[in-house]
Amino acid sequence: MPEIVGVVERLWRYPVKSTGGELLDSVEVEERGLVGDRLYAVRDGAGRFGSGKNTRRFRRMDGLLRLSSRLGARIDGPELFDPLGMPVPDPDAFLRAYLEQEDVALALEDAVSHFDELPVSVLTTATLDWVAQAVPSAVVDERRFRPNVLLRTPPGTPPFTEDGWFGREGRVKGGARLAFVRSSVRCAMAGAAQPGLPHAPEILKTVVHERDGELGALATVSRPGRLRVGDALALA
Repeated sequence: MPEIVGVVERLWRYPVKSTGGELLDSVEVEERGLVGDRLYAVRDGAGRFGSGKNTRRFRRMDGLLRLSSRLGARIDGPELFDPLGMPVPDPDAFLRAYLEQEDVALALEDAVSHFDELPVSVLTTATLDWVAQAVPSAVVDERRFRPNVLLRTPPGTPPFTEDGWFGREGRVKGGARLAFVRSSVRCAMAGAAQPGLPHAPEILKTVVHERDGELGALATVSRPGRLRVGDALALA
């Protein structure tokens, strides 16, 4: 029998990688992930994408998390909003001035993925509550961990319940199926400042100390479909 592990409480999409996201009531899920998620990124002249870290693919660009994005009605690109929530009429010009970098521009994903790891991230309220208790000095919010799905778990659910999902498939009535693979490795963005959330480096320190830096679940899409707030997630 399928095991219901929780109910979708919030759905998040991040049209521009490393910026604040948009809350959705429902969203189509395709093989790539949530439609429109991380579809764009801030790319520099060397082809690296703006992120909270430096790697071969990513370039740390402090301040992106203070911005937000949404797909909206535009067909030629996402809408970008400044730290005060005001729409930006010319995203490329704004980004160059805001980041003080002349070689950056919004870029649509092509052959190189914008995802850090796997396409869909899920976090439970049980695990988020543990973070709040473990780091009482910090303002804890799911936006710190940038999930696509915040799953409301039943009372008494232990933290890190996501760890028991790996190798199993999650299903919702909208037809979408997620194949859970592994935990998400956290970086400095977990404690970075963003609107309404002050800088809190102690969050990452705690997650690294207690969890080797891993929190939540990452999944691939095993069958496209729709996700809705209020959907029950059942493990096959």
